[in-house]
Amino acid sequence: METLAALGPAALFMISMTITPGPNNVMLTASGANYGFRRTLPHLLGILGGCFLLFSGVALGLGMIFERFPLVQTSLRVIGSLYLLYLAWGIATAPPPSFDASEGRPLSFWQAAAFQFANPKAWVMGLTLMASFLPEDGNALINAFVLAGMAELVAFPCIALWAGFGTAIGHWLKGPRAWRVFNVTMGALTAACVIFILG
Repeated sequence: METLAALGPAALFMISMTITPGPNNVMLTASGANYGFRRTLPHLLGILGGCFLLFSGVALGLGMIFERFPLVQTSLRVIGSLYLLYLAWGIATAPPPSFDASEGRPLSFWQAAAFQFANPKAWVMGLTLMASFLPEDGNALINAFVLAGMAELVAFPCIALWAGFGTAIGHWLKGPRAWRVFNVTMGALTAACVIFILG
């Protein structure tokens, strides 16, 4: 019963965290514009899958590794920053889309899932979610999975909006120059997220 009572406030927390800008949403917008919503789905689902694993792991003690071994956290920040800069460069230099399946490739499910472990916003969400809303009574494993699963159900429409927004923008952009400006802007916004990772 305590688990169910925690789900309402936890859902509101997840809406506020996942509908706001961050590395995932910026990249989903760029992917939606460049590849369309359908081809962006594996990226979107990878975010949800990666966060589910991360949040569950945090509830089961993964966050304590950061406390005991600060070097692990620092290493993840550096790796995440370098990977984000690599993705930002790919976004900024992407040519106008042709929507030909052989040309260009959005992030795969596994790439997006792995990125969550280096994404500081995902860590903040997971640590806050589990510290604030995980019930103390009952089976810890079941509670962790239920809360993490609910969080990803709530997150799905929120992050899907960003991919849909990008897809809509993609229909409005006309000509190579407009696409170049859009991709450079999205690449710069993605690169700017490194400030939050290293800050």
